Amino acid sequence: MGWQGKDPSTDFRGGGFISLENLLYFSRNYPKSFQELLRKQNGDRALWEYPFAVAGVNITFMLIQMLDLQAAKPTSLVGAVFLNLLLENDRAFDILYCITFKLMDQKWLEMHASYMDFNTVIKSTRRQLERELLLEDIQRIEDMPSYRFLAC
Repeated sequence: MGWQGKDPSTDFRGGGFISLENLLYFSRNYPKSFQELLRKQNGDRALWEYPFAVAGVNITFMLIQMLDLQAAKPTSLVGAVFLNLLLENDRAFDILYCITFKLMDQKWLEMHASYMDFNTVIKSTRRQLERELLLEDIQRIEDMPSYRFLAC
């Protein structure tokens, strides 16, 4: 599944337990998208691909940082916008995680990335998410342009 060693618990240091919950939510609520990513079914793939589960942990960590979720209240406009989306849908973070994973994989393919390009791809993914969250017509998480990447 893409863990770095024999003991998967060592891979959770960045995203914590919530990253496991995110992977489980993704697998249960968007099984088709989850399986496509897990099995790397789409696109022209590199010989050295990203490890699936570890990528998921890194996505959780990136979202927590981007949305400033460890602060008492958001200090960025992106964080404030997301807070409104969360008020609209209490599963907004889980859905955003799924969107982000699909978007990251899409960028991976577009960039013809390999394992060593992971940080570049995740930064590009973050920039696109920030742009999308700041679009004027985003009232719900489902309004994000990248939401279309999810398949049940």
